[in-house]
Amino acid sequence: MTQSRTLKKELRKEALARRDALDPFWRIEASLEMAETARDRIAFEPGAIVSGFWPMRSEVDVRPMMFALREHGARLCLPAILDKTTIVFRELVRGAPMVDMGFGTVGPHEEAEVLDPAIMLIPLAAFDARGHRIGYGAGYYDRAIARLQDAGKEPRLIGIAFNCQEVAKVPDEAHDVIVPEILTESGLRRFEAP
Repeated sequence: MTQSRTLKKELRKEALARRDALDPFWRIEASLEMAETARDRIAFEPGAIVSGFWPMRSEVDVRPMMFALREHGARLCLPAILDKTTIVFRELVRGAPMVDMGFGTVGPHEEAEVLDPAIMLIPLAAFDARGHRIGYGAGYYDRAIARLQDAGKEPRLIGIAFNCQEVAKVPDEAHDVIVPEILTESGLRRFEAP
């Protein structure tokens, strides 16, 4: 394991421990505040496709955020894990069956339409003030974003986290995707492109 990967693993562990230590009721309140911020600050055309995620463990609960965006005309989708390297985004439709995706999360059934999101709400373990992120280590989002970009699409990337997940500096790796916006309980932060 390279030195930067070892450091990322340690930063991930520390940031997730801080997130896990947050009061569960406070996390709910913060998630609801973040939903209001998203509703007010994330502009899009009606019918735009927004990918969210089903929260696991102590993650920000983005379900209120997704429903607030749906009320403003967004078409929603969630990641579906196809194999050890690939996720696609399946449409989230009211009343449609949800299935276990592993990792303690669920997603739309395989009959749901696969969509290419224009806006991606991205879960993360840690981030820094430059918009560099640490995911959970499997690289699903890095590969999904690269696949969309290879197809000529440039989705708006918005990381979702609590302030306590910020670290001094995420080690740079060539394959990393920089997230130009992060939404926390303090609001929507935008980072300058390098």
